[in-house]
Parts: sequence; C-alpha cells; structure tokens
Amino acid sequence: MNSASKITVVGAGHVGMITAQKCAEKELAREVVLIDVLEGRPQGIALDLNQAAAVEGYGTRVVGTNDPAATADSDVVIVTAGKPRAPGMSRSDLLAVNGKIVEAVARYVRERSPDAIVIVVTNPLDPMTALMRAKLAFPARRVIGMAGVLDASRFSWFLAEKLGVSVVDVDAMVLGAHGDSMVPLPRASGVNGVSVTELLDKATITAIGERTKNGGAEIVNLLKTGSAFFAPASASVAMAKSILRDEKRLLPCTCLLNGEFGIEGVYVGVPAVLGRNGVEKIHEIPLDTEARIALQKTVGAIQKDVEALRQLGLM
Repeated sequence: MNSASKITVVGAGHVGMITAQKCAEKELAREVVLIDVLEGRPQGIALDLNQAAAVEGYGTRVVGTNDPAATADSDVVIVTAGKPRAPGMSRSDLLAVNGKIVEAVARYVRERSPDAIVIVVTNPLDPMTALMRAKLAFPARRVIGMAGVLDASRFSWFLAEKLGVSVVDVDAMVLGAHGDSMVPLPRASGVNGVSVTELLDKATITAIGERTKNGGAEIVNLLKTGSAFFAPASASVAMAKSILRDEKRLLPCTCLLNGEFGIEGVYVGVPAVLGRNGVEKIHEIPLDTEARIALQKTVGAIQKDVEALRQLGLM
C-alpha cells in the first residue's frame, strides 16, 4: 500500500462505488474518499467496504462523505459523478446537466487538492475532460479522460470472443472520441503479437469495430435503467494504479494534443504513458489514410460538443 496517498472518487453511483471498492482492494492508497451529494449513500457504501476489509484483507480505509472538505490533499481524483445515459440517448445529450456537475467538482478540487491528478469518467467524456481542465486551470498532463482503456477492453473482448482465445492474450488499441466516432485500430491490435488483420477477414474486423463503437449503447439497451459500470470502474482504476505506482503503462486515454497526430488544442483519445506526473508521454503511432480520416472526423465531433458547452456558457 502507498501509505502516503489519498484517492477521492466523486460520485457514489455504480461506477463510483465499484471504483472505490477496486481502489481499496488493490490498496492503491491509505485512504479512499467517496463523495456524493446524496446524504447517506456514500457513508453507507464506505461502512460496507470497511467491513468487507476484514474478510478481503485490505488495509485501505474508505471514507464516505457529502463534504468537499474531506477530499482535501487528494493525490488522484476520479470523477464519475453525472447522469447516465438512458436508452435512445447519445452521450452528447448529457452535455448541459453533466457540465454543471463537472464545474462544481472542479471548484472544490482546485481549492482543496491543487496538486491532484484528475481522471474524468463523466460523459460525454472528451468534452467533459476539456471542461474540467478549463475550470481547474491545471497543467494538461494532470487532467486526463478515461475512455480508451474502456473502449480497448471492449474491442479486446469482442476479438477474443470471435477468435476463441483468452482475452488476456489480446492487446487492442482505440483512438478518438469516446462515442460513435471512435477509431478502433486493427493494425495495432493483436493476439500475442499476431495482428488481428492476419487472423480475421476485413468484413469481420469491421463488424467487430462497429460493435465496439456501440458497446456502451448495447449495454444501456440491455440494462434499460442505467449504463455500464464494471468495465468503466476497472479502466479508471488501471489508470490510477499506473499513476500512483509510477508504472508508466502505455494506455489509450483522453489527453490534450498539441500537434500530435496533426491535432492542436483538442482533448482526444490517444496512446499515452501514465506515471507519477500524469501524462508523461504521448506516443504518435503511424496511421494509414483511412484511420487518419476517421480520427479527423472524431475530432470534429468533439469540437462540436465543446462549442455546445461554450454556447451553454460553461466554457
């Protein structure tokens, strides 16, 4: 356990609850603070998790609270708070309501944890990450969006399922927005070093890519009253773990680009090395013409949402 670290998880819904659980079980910090506006919910979850520690054998203490003061001096803040999608909704439909939540969270993070690294999970992910950074005025390397890890995990599972192989042997890469315009990269995805382009025909790969793009909506439509929570929580914790333990893992996540991939001043999903300083390096991998065109399209979708935030007076 990192006895000097503190993690705050904002939002005690399904994603936040499971994120707090995984952070505690992996002992990523001495203390995990779970904060929510709903009185009693974070406190009840925290008490339950602390009692589970006696069985699971972890030493991390979970604190449930409604008071932003309890989040002070956090090393990592994972923001999961926000309204989830309902069937038929796009992530962009959540701009106004979740933008106001991000704005409120940024206010107390800026005041109470000025050195924190912030991981944004709230949808629509890419514009919410841009909004968080604008409100925090932190260096861009310390404000990161969780998207690519989740999208790549979905791509990995669908590939493994089709190929009949263990998912642990599949490495997948996804660029771009966390939405319908994301860009799965078959050439950068494979099974134990063998590219999926050598294992599957183009039509099958395209179909799997399309299912990946709609992976979140597929779960929303099945659940009827909510969206995915296990995989988003796992993805968030993988990022926090790489940061807090300085693992320097290369993970696809939403970062501010300054010329990489020919893109300037936009938060978009790319491969990045995460360590104790946040985003330590963005890797610009070669793209074919089709992927470059798709990436420009996804950047356009993100910029449209960011402009909508400006029209709403949030940026």
